[in-house]
Amino acid sequence: MSSTDRTSALRRPRATLISAGLAVVAAASVGIGLAGCGSGFGGGTIDTVGKVAFDTALPIPPLAEPTVNAAGEKVFALDARTGTTEFLPGTKTPTWGFDGAYLGPTIVADRGDLVRMHVTNHLAEETTVHWHGMHLPARMDGGPHQMVSPGEVWEPHWRIDQPAATLWYHPHLHGETERQVQLGMAGMVILKDPLEAALDLPRQYGVDDIPVIVQDKRFDGQGAFTDEVSGFIGAIGDTVVVNGAVGPFLDVTTDVVRLRLLNASPARTYDFGLSDKRSFELIATDGGLLRAPAPLTHIRLSPGERAEVLVRVAPGERVTLRSTPPELGVDAAIAGMNAGDDTLDILQLRGASTLKPVGAAPATLVPIDRWRTSHAEVTRTFRLDGHEINGRQLEMGRIDETVEVGSLEQWVVTNTMDAPHNFHVHDVQFQVASVAGAAPPPELAGWKDTIYLPPHTEFRLLMRFTDYTDRNVPYMYHCHLLTHEDHGMMGQFVVVKPGQRAGTVPEDTTAAGSGSGPRQENDHEH
Repeated sequence: MSSTDRTSALRRPRATLISAGLAVVAAASVGIGLAGCGSGFGGGTIDTVGKVAFDTALPIPPLAEPTVNAAGEKVFALDARTGTTEFLPGTKTPTWGFDGAYLGPTIVADRGDLVRMHVTNHLAEETTVHWHGMHLPARMDGGPHQMVSPGEVWEPHWRIDQPAATLWYHPHLHGETERQVQLGMAGMVILKDPLEAALDLPRQYGVDDIPVIVQDKRFDGQGAFTDEVSGFIGAIGDTVVVNGAVGPFLDVTTDVVRLRLLNASPARTYDFGLSDKRSFELIATDGGLLRAPAPLTHIRLSPGERAEVLVRVAPGERVTLRSTPPELGVDAAIAGMNAGDDTLDILQLRGASTLKPVGAAPATLVPIDRWRTSHAEVTRTFRLDGHEINGRQLEMGRIDETVEVGSLEQWVVTNTMDAPHNFHVHDVQFQVASVAGAAPPPELAGWKDTIYLPPHTEFRLLMRFTDYTDRNVPYMYHCHLLTHEDHGMMGQFVVVKPGQRAGTVPEDTTAAGSGSGPRQENDHEH
C-alpha cells in the first residue's frame, strides 16, 4: 500500500458513520442488544497497566525560533508537510507535521508581543491552522474559512494580549479536521506574562516544565494509522503516543516537575492521575493560572482541554502518569463503546538519585475576578444533540449568533442526548458559572475555552468578547470531538460594534481572490 493509500485509509463515508453512531447510541439507550452493530464499533475495554515497556526517552518538541521583521513582529515559520515516523520498531508510519514528520515545534510568546505566523502548505491538499485558545481577530483565527491551498503561504498576525497559558494549534478544515490531526498536525503554544514570571514555579522548558501532548492511535498491519475501530465519539486507539513516542519515560532532575497536559486525541477523554494515587497540584487550566493551587488526585480532560499540574517526585523513585476510566456521565453500555472503561499508562517519571529542590508551590497564583450571571447582558441557549447544535448543522455561509463587542454574555449549554459531547468557543476564555446549578469544581473554576458535557447537565458559561469586531468573518463554537466537528456540529458567530448587524460570510477570508503565493490580508476592525 502506498503512503497516499494509507493516508486516505483514514477517510470514511461520513453519512454511514453518522447513521451507525446515532443508531447504536439510541439502541444502547433503550437497552437493545449491541451484538449486531458490527465488530468495528466500540473499542471494548483496554488496559495497558504493566504492558508498557517505557523504553523511550520522552521527546521534547523543539522550540520554534522566530525572526523579527522591520515592523517588530516575531515571525514564526510553520511548514506543513508529509513524512514518516517510527512509532513501532522497524516500521515507518506515514505522518504529517509542521517543520518535521510529526507534530510541530512549541511556540513561545510573551504578552504584548506582535506575532506573525508564516504558514506554508507543502501538502497535496488544503489545510488550515487554528490557534486554539487564542484571543485574536476572526480573520487570523484559522477556522474553516481560512483555508491554505497547496503551495500557498498564509500570514496571520496579531498582538498577544491574554494571560500566560498553555494553548495549542491544529488544522480546522471542515470535514477533514479529525484526519489531519490524527496524521500528526498539532503543536503547543506557551504564553508568558509578568504575573506568571514573578511566581516561584518550574519554567525551564524540557527540564522541569514539560509539554505532554497525549494522543491515542491504532495501527493496521502495515503500521499505518487506522480508524477502523470507533464509537459514537469517533476513532478509538489502543496505543498511547506522547509527544510522538510510544512508551516514553522522563528523567526528572528536580523535586517538582510541571507537566503541561494537552489532550490532543480526536475523541478519547482521559482521567489523568498518578499510579500510586498521590495528590498533585493543579495550577492552570485552558486559559491560564488559577487563583491558588488545587490539590487533586485526578483530572478529566476531554479533547482539546489542557491542564498544568505540579508533581512532587522523590529521589530514585518511579511513578507512572496513568489515565483511569473517566466519569463520562453515561450508562455502562455507552461508556464501554466510547473508551469509558479504559486504563492507560501514559508516561513514566523517573526521579534521579539527587534532585534539585524547587520548593513549595506558591500559596496564591493570580487574581481572577469572578463574573456574576445576574450581570449578563445577553443569555443564549445551546442544546447539543446528535451532530447538531440547536437543531442545526454548520452552513459555512450562515451566521448563527451576533455578539456585540464588550457585552457580558451568558451561554447556557446542555448536552441533551445520552452520549458524550464537549464544547469549545473560539477567541475567548470563559468562566464556568455553574454546573447543574452548583458552583464549579476546582478544575472548572479558572479560565476555560473547552469543557466536557455530561448528558443532561446544564452548564452556565460567562464570557466577554473584547477588542476585535468583524461583521462578515465569523468565529466558531462547536463540539471538539473531532468527528462530530467534521460532521457539522458547529455554529458561527460574529462580533460586531454596538448597533451593527451581521454581514455576509465570504467563502474564503484569507484572500480577496484565489491562486498560489502569499495571501494578502484584509483589514480587520480593532
